[in-house]
Amino acid sequence: MDPDFWHQRWREGRTGFHQERPTPLLLGHWPELALTPGSRVFVPLAGKSLDLAWLAAQGHRVLGVELSPLAVAQFFAEHGLTPQVHDSRCGRHYLAGDIELICGDVFALDAGALADCAAVYDRAALIALPPPLRRRYVHELHALLPAGCRGLLVTLEYPQHEKQGPPFSVPEAEVRELYGRDWEVATLERRDILAQQPGFAAEGVSALETVAYRLSRKA
Repeated sequence: MDPDFWHQRWREGRTGFHQERPTPLLLGHWPELALTPGSRVFVPLAGKSLDLAWLAAQGHRVLGVELSPLAVAQFFAEHGLTPQVHDSRCGRHYLAGDIELICGDVFALDAGALADCAAVYDRAALIALPPPLRRRYVHELHALLPAGCRGLLVTLEYPQHEKQGPPFSVPEAEVRELYGRDWEVATLERRDILAQQPGFAAEGVSALETVAYRLSRKA
């Protein structure tokens, strides 16, 4: 799970995790966060997700972080955007309109970079990480987000022994254990999506659910 793994996936076009439409659970549950217009939303391990553009269209300022420069370049090209570019301690920043992508290591962020984030949206980060990195991701990175921050987390659950991740299965008990120290966690919806994911079925996965959680950062 070193950076070369992800760079190679993007170079070879092995990006089955990329969706050709915004995430349904995002569309269905994002309004429940009740954010004010102009709120800044943090999207870790953003790839070139269409969710970024959807969030910006809702009136948010979007801050995504992505390791692959190919993913960043493809996002702006596919949306017909020409970003302004500058470097900082966190990586190389690409900014166009209300969308900013930092090309770099998400673990290089500090509290200053996330200080004005009112929300966090995670559809592809937690499930991309093996267990030791999941704990670091939540306890170190999410700890930088300010009190009162709200979040929408989308995970996958399947029999882990039936498939090698990523994406990994992250059961609800683990979500609550990881986030419970610093966040209030509410389960919003659970969907059976095996029929819509033939790649999983082809690998012998017998059950597949996606789960949405609302997160609220404790004071």
